[in-house]
Amino acid sequence: MRSVPAVIFDLCCVMAFVVIGRAGHSEGETVAGIAETAWPFLAGLLIGWLVTRAWRRPAALAGTGVGVWLATVAAGMALRVLSGQGTAATFILVSLVFLGVFMLGWRAVAHRRRTA
Repeated sequence: MRSVPAVIFDLCCVMAFVVIGRAGHSEGETVAGIAETAWPFLAGLLIGWLVTRAWRRPAALAGTGVGVWLATVAAGMALRVLSGQGTAATFILVSLVFLGVFMLGWRAVAHRRRTA
């Protein structure tokens, strides 16, 4: 798999997490609100891609997938703290589960399709 589709899949995972989360809390679906919630996780995603050098093996589950997923959540939460946004324990857990299922999930599907 090439890097561009992989980045798009990861971006879609983060944006789905943000939009579904905001809708679940009745926070509104304004562009500004979505951007405010999304930017820490998008920055975390960028950090994850750079740290893991994801462009080398973008669909790899073990190295790239786990590293990008954990960096997205960890850096996203750290940036939320620095910007005065909340990081309740349940929010961290939901972030880990949702982003883990989706970011690792598309990679597992891609791996399965390659080996089929």
